[in-house]
Amino acid sequence: MANYLSRENPLRMGILGLGIAGSSLLPAMTKHPYIRVAAAGGRNKEPLEKFASDYGAEYHLSVEGLCRSDQVDAIYIATPTEYHVEHVKMAAQYKKHVIVEKPLAVTMEEADELIKIAEQSGIHMMVGHSFSFEPPIRKIREIIEEGSLGKVRMIHNWYFNDWMYRLRTPEELDTSLGGGVTYRQGSHQFDIIRYLGGGMLRSVRAMTGQWDETRPTEGAHAAFLEFEDGTAATAVYNGYDRFHTTELTFGIGEGGPSVKPEGYASSRKNIRKMSDPTTEKALKRKKGYGGNLAKNYQNVAHHQPFFGLTVVSCERGDIRQSPNGLFVYGEDEKVELELQPETGRDVMMAEFYDAIVQDRPPLHDGRWGRANLEVCNAVLQSAKERKEIFLSQQVAVSINKLGVG
Repeated sequence: MANYLSRENPLRMGILGLGIAGSSLLPAMTKHPYIRVAAAGGRNKEPLEKFASDYGAEYHLSVEGLCRSDQVDAIYIATPTEYHVEHVKMAAQYKKHVIVEKPLAVTMEEADELIKIAEQSGIHMMVGHSFSFEPPIRKIREIIEEGSLGKVRMIHNWYFNDWMYRLRTPEELDTSLGGGVTYRQGSHQFDIIRYLGGGMLRSVRAMTGQWDETRPTEGAHAAFLEFEDGTAATAVYNGYDRFHTTELTFGIGEGGPSVKPEGYASSRKNIRKMSDPTTEKALKRKKGYGGNLAKNYQNVAHHQPFFGLTVVSCERGDIRQSPNGLFVYGEDEKVELELQPETGRDVMMAEFYDAIVQDRPPLHDGRWGRANLEVCNAVLQSAKERKEIFLSQQVAVSINKLGVG
C-alpha cells in the first residue's frame, strides 16, 4: 500500500464527471494537505481543458483513460446513478480507490455487486453521503453518544424547497434511473437519520407524491422510520417550490449561505417558460465546471449548512441547529453551542484519505450505502403497496469510525 503521508507523495485524485457534484468537491480536495487533484474525465472537452489548465492536471475523454492513468490513485465517480456499476467496475479493474456519488445504485443487486467488486479488487469504496459529515450533525451524534440528555427517542428531518424545478437532466426525473427526490434527496435524509440514530432501522411506512405530470417522478415523500430500539423518526420532503423550510432555518440553506429568493415560486415559473428539455439540459450543463452559472464553492461566506429542519429529541432534552452551531434545550436552560466553520465535504475527504492510509473501511462504505439504498427502495415500495416494509440490510454506526469532536 502506498504511503500517502507527505506533500511530496500525495493521494492523487481523479474526478469522473465535472458537473455540479464533481465541481463542488474540488475545494475540499485542494484543502487537504496530502491530496492532489491530478486528473478528470468526461465527455465534454471544453470544461475538461479548462480544468486541466486550472489545476495543472491531465484530462481524459474516456472512462477507461482516466482509470488507466498511472497519475491517479483514487477516483471520485460523480456520474449519473445508472452508470455507477460500470464506472466502479472500471476503476476497480485498475485498482483505483473510489468515492461514488449517492445513491450507490438503484437496485440492491447492483449494490451487492459493487461491494463484491470493491472487496475482490482490494480497493476502498466510499459513498458520498456528504450531509451527515456536516459539523452540526456530527456534534448532535456526539451529544447522543455522551448520554448527557439520555437516550435518543425521536429524530426528524423535514425539507421543503424547489428541487423539482431546478434545472434537471432527463435521468434526474426518471425514477427507474435513480431520479426523483426519494433517491436523490431522501438518500441524504435517511443518511442523517440513520447516522444520528445509530444505523439500525427496523421498518419503514411511507407515502410518495408525483403531483406534476410534466416532471414525472417523485417530488414529495413522507416516511415514518422505526429503529430496532424503538426510536422513531420522520423524513418529510417536498420539492414543489411553494413553502420553503428556509423560513424556519434563519434563511440559511444547505450550502451554508443565506438564501435570497428571486421571488415566490421563481424556479417553478422559470422552468415553465422553457420550450423543451434540450434547453433545460444545456443550461444544466453550464452549472458544471467552468460554466457561466457555476457556483463558487470556495468563496461563499456561509453559516453552518441546513439540510432542511432537523430536530432530535432525547429523554432529557431536544437539539436543533442554530446559524452557527446547535441549540440544546436541556432540563433547566437553552444553550447555544458554536461550531467551527468546517464543511462536510472537508470531513468526507478526510475520512476517505484516512481509510486508504490506515487500510480500514470508512464509516460511509459500500455496506452503509447499501443500507441507505434499502431505505430509499422501502419508501417507494411502501408507498406503492401501502404497508409497512421491514428492513434486513441495515448496519450499525461504528463508534470507532465516528470522527466526532
